[in-house]
Amino acid sequence: MSELSLFNVAAIVVTLAAVFGTINHRLLRLHPSIGLVVIALFASFGVIALDAVFPALGLQDAVRQTLDRIDFNETLMKGMLSFLLFAGALHVNLDELLSRKWAIGSMATVGVLMSTFLVGFAVYGIVGLIGLEIPLLYCLVFGALISPTDPIAVLGILKTVEVPESLRAKIAGESLFNDGVGIVVFTILVAIAQGDPGGEMASIGGIAELFVREAFGGAALGLAGGAIAYWAMKSIDEFNLEVMITLALVMMIYSIALTIHISGPIAVVVAGLLIGNHGTKFAMSETTREHMHMFWSLLDEVLNAVLFLIIGFEVIALSITGEILTLSILAVPVVLAARFISVATPLSILGLGRTFTKGAIPVLTWGGLRGGISVALALSLPDIPAKPAILAATYGVVIFSIVVQGMTVKKLVRAVVR
Repeated sequence: MSELSLFNVAAIVVTLAAVFGTINHRLLRLHPSIGLVVIALFASFGVIALDAVFPALGLQDAVRQTLDRIDFNETLMKGMLSFLLFAGALHVNLDELLSRKWAIGSMATVGVLMSTFLVGFAVYGIVGLIGLEIPLLYCLVFGALISPTDPIAVLGILKTVEVPESLRAKIAGESLFNDGVGIVVFTILVAIAQGDPGGEMASIGGIAELFVREAFGGAALGLAGGAIAYWAMKSIDEFNLEVMITLALVMMIYSIALTIHISGPIAVVVAGLLIGNHGTKFAMSETTREHMHMFWSLLDEVLNAVLFLIIGFEVIALSITGEILTLSILAVPVVLAARFISVATPLSILGLGRTFTKGAIPVLTWGGLRGGISVALALSLPDIPAKPAILAATYGVVIFSIVVQGMTVKKLVRAVVR
């Protein structure tokens, strides 16, 4: 069979997303993201089973080749992520976000760093006990890629869960910003683990400078790009053109961020917050607001469907041994424990816990879902001996997070929130 073109691969993925989405809607009736992951997992296990019984079919290799054509890391981190983050930020109330900036900021920075080191050292201890060889630095890399909550998964689940607006703002705000911080920490740790080939991180000062440049540079770019788009939209009243301006805004600032090595995720989140709040209030007519929200909601749903479908199929790409399976299982409680500590500690130290909604820390812990960003970062690692174990552990945490936590967070909210 000739090699599939990218268009053919896209056609297959979108068709499967539509078919599996229909099956979920009619039979399972799970949240669309969870349903697609579950069905894709069963399909993946079916492919693996058929391949074991009838190896001549070569089904597993065919699926792996298709996944290689998609290049999950490239597709998500340099394509889909910018649109999904912008779409999510459009619907976040900026006033609610700013009124809780210290809580959100502490969880998105101090919390991510705490979780990175807690998970990293715990996993280093586990791999020593079960007989795997993963250097400490790469255990910390795993901690960095698994610590940020995934805004795509979190915001998707939040649409179906009734939570107080104050708590919703904290969950959404943290998830939108901590992935940008997590990606920066991941990038720094990978560079150090590889011997810092660029020489940027020869000192603590170099690391701090890179962190500040990535994070604050991204925020500044998002603010500047958002302001230009705001000015352009305010000067016209043509909804098709204004929607195109928002699309151009996302693509251009993310492209610039990748080129000049600052945080693209933070840039598009800041731009999305600006357009979704001040832009919708002062620069758009009612017709434009409706069309813009319809466009970005539709794009968000389509890309989410494709993303979670691919996550479900990525199980075929894993290399599993007894030790790696053990690590994947043990990583789940380790990550949850680190999440609890990294949420509760900074809030308590800052004295912010008393202003929180009842049950906020349990909800923030259990509702801190991991998703495609963690998988994409794991796949982006260089081909080192530890990569299969890190990828499998990442995948185990992500699947547990999306399926188990995602399906039960609504019950937790009802149980602990007033």
